[in-house]
Amino acid sequence: MSRRILSLWLPRFSTDLSLRRRPAPGPFALVTKARGADRLACVNAEAQARGLTTEMGLADARALCPDLLTRPADPRAEAQALDALRRWALRYCPWVAVDGADGLLLDITGAAHLMGGEAAVLADLTARLTRMGFETRAAIADTRGAAWAVAHFGRGRVVPAGASARALLPLPLAALRLDPATLEGLTRLGLRSIRDLSALPRAGLVRRFGLEPMLRLDQALGALSEPVSPAPEPPNFAVRLSLPDPIGLTSDITAGLERLLARLCDHLRRAEMGARRLALELTRTDGTVVRLELGLARAMRDAAAMARLYDRALDGMDAGFGIDRMRLVALQTEALPVQQITTSGAKAEGDLADLLTRLCNRVGFENVTRFQPADSHIPEKAFQIAAAAYCDPAPDWPQGGPLRPLIHFAPEPIAGTGRAVPRRFKWRGRWWGVVAATGPERISPEWWLDDPAWRTGLRDYWCVQTDRGARLWLFHTPQRDGWCVQGEFA
Repeated sequence: MSRRILSLWLPRFSTDLSLRRRPAPGPFALVTKARGADRLACVNAEAQARGLTTEMGLADARALCPDLLTRPADPRAEAQALDALRRWALRYCPWVAVDGADGLLLDITGAAHLMGGEAAVLADLTARLTRMGFETRAAIADTRGAAWAVAHFGRGRVVPAGASARALLPLPLAALRLDPATLEGLTRLGLRSIRDLSALPRAGLVRRFGLEPMLRLDQALGALSEPVSPAPEPPNFAVRLSLPDPIGLTSDITAGLERLLARLCDHLRRAEMGARRLALELTRTDGTVVRLELGLARAMRDAAAMARLYDRALDGMDAGFGIDRMRLVALQTEALPVQQITTSGAKAEGDLADLLTRLCNRVGFENVTRFQPADSHIPEKAFQIAAAAYCDPAPDWPQGGPLRPLIHFAPEPIAGTGRAVPRRFKWRGRWWGVVAATGPERISPEWWLDDPAWRTGLRDYWCVQTDRGARLWLFHTPQRDGWCVQGEFA
């Protein structure tokens, strides 16, 4: 049985998707930033009829079409929608792959007869997508390249088996999916169609343009195989438990959860994965669902430890008239390969991660933070604050550097001029006498960054012992000839 490939092209997928969600009359376009300017990423039929094209600058487009309505392009949402269409297209065949940013490829070999033949599949697919609001063009042929070429540059139709060459030869060279530079070079030679290319000696073309033109031609004609390879489905780590009788006691729900966790952790262990976020769905007898989500500070697949973390959530849960179904899903997972078992520090790390999990689920994962070292000589930039659940503790902080104060605050000016440390100064409403001073330590600003706090230039820092017993951190700015206090030592 010869392979049959269906190529689906959605020429205005981006604008059709946006208008499907928020309809708008008249000329419409999506705008993106490209080459330092706002440019049109996709236009609808009305805008194209007014002379607008993709890659056109927004200013030029508005000059041609003052009533143009625009919205920012959202490539991420478009990719998600196209993947949703890919899953929807599995109704026609088990092999469906995304083709670029605006198309799908379906390997309908041996599946078309289930829906009345290839013409019926093509008509049903395009009719359904048209009702969804998408402009479509599709074709079926023996090869991926031939189906793509006919869908994009021919009249969308069913190419009979063995007739791919006859359908391809009259089409332009762009139907071979060549890169722009190669296509431009071939056009300068006077080649306009695939027939012109196929009639030339191969050796000269390969020497001048490389293997791509002949490779694409052979793929389209079927001399070289080009299979449809859909992306693998992400693993779904979920388990469920159906109960013969409703349960309502916390102890019974906990027992069911432990059974679910044991099965889930077994799946995770075989895949060498660990859960970072769990969702427990409890279905009551009246059909309502209680959803309890739990975040984990580290990837885990220890069923006993994970069950203890659910204790607080289950205590305040209302079971209603009883729970008859339970489902546990690992919403977020991370790689957790098998590690060598050791006793040095392993328990302490696990206990800290469990503590972080409890704290983060109570006050929020972004509200529990830890300090991390940063590569900067500027005192206030020598560290950064990160969420503790999403980063590991720093293995070692820089040691042996200049002494830094325990309390660090924004510079507070004091009276004093000259490079010498003032013997007495007034700070925070008090007079301070200087007993001893150590320094200076000169710190220059980071010239490659525009930091408003360091626009005064370099600073000379001093550690000053005062007659009140406090040790302060003072600095002098030679450019401004002024003194400030910026910290206090222990």
